[in-house]
Amino acid sequence: ETMAAGSQQGGATSVVEEPLDLIRLSLDERIYVKLRHDRELRGKLHAFDQHLNMVMGDVEETITTYDIDEETYEEIIKTTKRQVEMLFVRGDAVILVSPPLRTT
Repeated sequence: ETMAAGSQQGGATSVVEEPLDLIRLSLDERIYVKLRHDRELRGKLHAFDQHLNMVMGDVEETITTYDIDEETYEEIIKTTKRQVEMLFVRGDAVILVSPPLRTT
């Protein structure tokens, strides 16, 4: 099992034939990743494999927690952010990967 790395990009890499090709086009680019348990990541994609395990750098992680106020029964939404220099993301936690917006 190999991880695709950014340095492996050749000349004709902008062809999308299967889903992971879209991820490959985002190597060394900033991406948005939505994870299970209300976590979001924004950072630079350094490597990935067929399981969508990813190595990301310069990552901002946003964790959203929902609570219920016991007196008013109102929903309390709290977001926590942290910066992580390098992060390994396990593929089975990934819900969505969004490549950066491309201008044609």
